[in-house]
Amino acid sequence: MSATETIKVFLIEDNDDDAALLSRSLSKDQDIRFEVERATSLSAGLEGLGQGKYDIILTDLKLPDSVGLTTFFKVHSAFPDIPVIVLTGLMDEKSALETVQQGAQDYLIKGQITGKSLVRVIRYSLERHMLLARLEKSLKEIRTLRGLLPICAWCKNIRDDKGYWKNVESYISENTDAVFTHGICPACAAKLKKRPLDSDS
Repeated sequence: MSATETIKVFLIEDNDDDAALLSRSLSKDQDIRFEVERATSLSAGLEGLGQGKYDIILTDLKLPDSVGLTTFFKVHSAFPDIPVIVLTGLMDEKSALETVQQGAQDYLIKGQITGKSLVRVIRYSLERHMLLARLEKSLKEIRTLRGLLPICAWCKNIRDDKGYWKNVESYISENTDAVFTHGICPACAAKLKKRPLDSDS
């Protein structure tokens, strides 16, 4: 039997009842072990996050020392590599949606959170965050390659760092996660259509 997956959650929530409900919801899952650390203010949350390693952050938007989008921005800017899920009341749903547009992974409306939905949102947020990180890494690699590639002016082959010449497809496939599909551009398609006529003349 495989070991149970462990996810370390940092919860920033000043309401004791809401915090207890979230912790109970997470403790019911049998496939994942959730370790929850809690802070009751933004300042305490930022300090706690700096002292440990966490997989995901859940934060209320209304805290004793911070309210609204500012709460999310301060958490996200201080710990950009940790995905953030925002907790909000029904009346603040618009603000929560804005946080998603600014980089939050998702938001949950208090009073509508169930154990299954909470676990699902956390898992999806972690997977989405990893995919975005991989994409960003690939884009950085492509940007780096763009300025360093020696390319033959005649055959368009590329010379790698070991001195071997390779075609563009092989080189990019080996050095990035890009996958090629093939087609015919309009200009080449037009040339192909003209060839039979040219050969008859």
